[in-house]
Order: sequence, then C-alpha cells, then structure tokens
Amino acid sequence: MVRASEPLFGPAQPRISTAPNVTRNRPKSLVTSIPFARDCIVLVRRETSQDIAAVRLIQAAAFRKPEPETLTEPIEVWLLDELRACTGWLPQYSLVVEQDNTVIAHGVCTRGQVGGIRALGLGPIGVQPDFQHQGAGSALMHALVGGADASGELFIALLGNPAYYSRFGFVASTDHGIESPDPGWGPFFQVRTLSAYQPTMTGQFSYAEPFQRL
Repeated sequence: MVRASEPLFGPAQPRISTAPNVTRNRPKSLVTSIPFARDCIVLVRRETSQDIAAVRLIQAAAFRKPEPETLTEPIEVWLLDELRACTGWLPQYSLVVEQDNTVIAHGVCTRGQVGGIRALGLGPIGVQPDFQHQGAGSALMHALVGGADASGELFIALLGNPAYYSRFGFVASTDHGIESPDPGWGPFFQVRTLSAYQPTMTGQFSYAEPFQRL
C-alpha cells in the first residue's frame, strides 16, 4: 500500500545516472514550446511509438531509489506498462518533453471516474535525473492540465506533494467532496478542477484498473 509520506506518482528527485539519449526526427504536431531557465527551447508533444523505450528508461531512472543500491525496477515502470494495455489508456494524454531531439521527461493521465462520471488520474510523471529542477516537470504539468481542459475533461486527480502541485491549481480532494481511493493518503490526494467541472461531481475517485493492483 502507498504511504502518504512517500507519494508514488509525482516527480521523483533522486540524482542518479541518466537514461540513454534516444534521438529521432521531430514530429510535425507539437503541443507547446517552453523555454527552460538555461535559455534552451524544449518541446512538449504527444508520445509516439518510437518514444516508448526511452520513456521506460526515464521513468526507471526517475523513480529508482539511490540508497540502498538496487537493480529492482521501480513499480512505476510496471504501472506504466500495465496502463498502456488497459482500457483506461488515453494516448492523447501521454506526453513527453523533448530537448534537442532527445526525450527527457514523460507524464500521463489515464481514465478515472467518480460515481460513473469520467475524470483523469495523473501519473506516473518522471524527469530524467540530469534534467530535474530545470522546468521539464512544470512544462508537462501545464501541458497536461491545458490539454485536458481544452478537451472538456472535468478534473484531474493525483497523489503527490501538495507543496509542489498547488502551484498548478491542485487542492486537497476533500475540498471538492471527492474521496481518495485510500483514506490514508489524506491531503496528498489532490484534484485540479477544470472548466467543465460541476460541484455536484462528488464521491470516491477510482483510478484506471492497474492502479488497483499496486
């Protein structure tokens, strides 16, 4: 079971060796361009089939524990594989950050629900360690929230650190009458309501099926 003091699906912080660079031709359709602090331009775009191997490596590097040394694959990688194969997978919400034709970060929203009403569950989201704290995670968050809102989604739910996610408009789910799948998550379970949200949308949130097997 996930402990609220150790959020599972948000950006991870360990500084370890990075995933190998994977380069390819730049896709024609781009979600957005966002300048990083060091004056380089990055692209946030929809993931393609060519990105999948690099995305797995990035999520593994982002979430692998630096101490003690372990070769165990983080559970977030397993979760991502299972989400791809389930009915809740939404390819339009699987986004990558690309810098100089190299994928450096990935985040995804999948289909969740509250009382039969559709919603989104965010995670996992990870940044290649050498590129953490440089804006890639924020770029992903803004693109995911903006894309979901433009598509008429109702709200996004996630499990993570309120100090980080509050900057993107996330608040404790209970502020909107939405219960977490696990009461022990407390304020770490948060929601970001979108333009189509109605206050009557209350109840217990359910993630896509693979989350329920963690």
